[in-house]
Amino acid sequence: MIELYINGSSGRMGTTINDLVNENDEFKVTDNLTSADVVLDFSHPTSTKKIINSCLKHNIPMVIGTTGLNKDVLENIDIASKTLPIVLAANMSIGVYQLKDSLKSFIKKNKNRVNCSIEETHHLKKLDKPSGTAIEIENLIKDEDTLNLISLSKTVSHRKDDISGIHKVIFIDKDVTYTYTHKAISRDIFGNGALYCAKKVIKLQPDLYTFERIIN
Repeated sequence: MIELYINGSSGRMGTTINDLVNENDEFKVTDNLTSADVVLDFSHPTSTKKIINSCLKHNIPMVIGTTGLNKDVLENIDIASKTLPIVLAANMSIGVYQLKDSLKSFIKKNKNRVNCSIEETHHLKKLDKPSGTAIEIENLIKDEDTLNLISLSKTVSHRKDDISGIHKVIFIDKDVTYTYTHKAISRDIFGNGALYCAKKVIKLQPDLYTFERIIN
């Protein structure tokens, strides 16, 4: 049985993961960091920085899903990944992975000049704007658009009700509009993705892993 320490256990994702673990006999949540096989971090950037140091001290692999990380924390993660296997992913949904795959395919086949907009909607308590997933999508589009055919506008962020997450990418050319959407119905998809990463990362060598690398 894999012992998990959840940094941010009282938050939305922490609560979701706790609930999923209660229905899964592969995992057990522990309050004792030193006995954990892996740490799941869904907290706040300042807390992420602290838990990295603790994991380095006790040599514990990490899965980090906290978003809004600044340059300082990202540098700490990069340094720590030389010693620990770390998964860093703003979104651990298989559906978002498939969305990115679809976007790559569209961009590869596209031969026209198009305008592109990204919209993301989350619950009222999500502080970072745009979302980490929206930033990843924006970077993906920039990286894949080697022919410079895509004019990308500023990402639009909405905070509303208790929405788990909606990401919409729209491409418009003179004749047609293409829309790609990922809508999370519940946070379970992210929680299950995090547990999948936890199961994998404890078997990996020190490095910094994306969700895509874990899936592949």
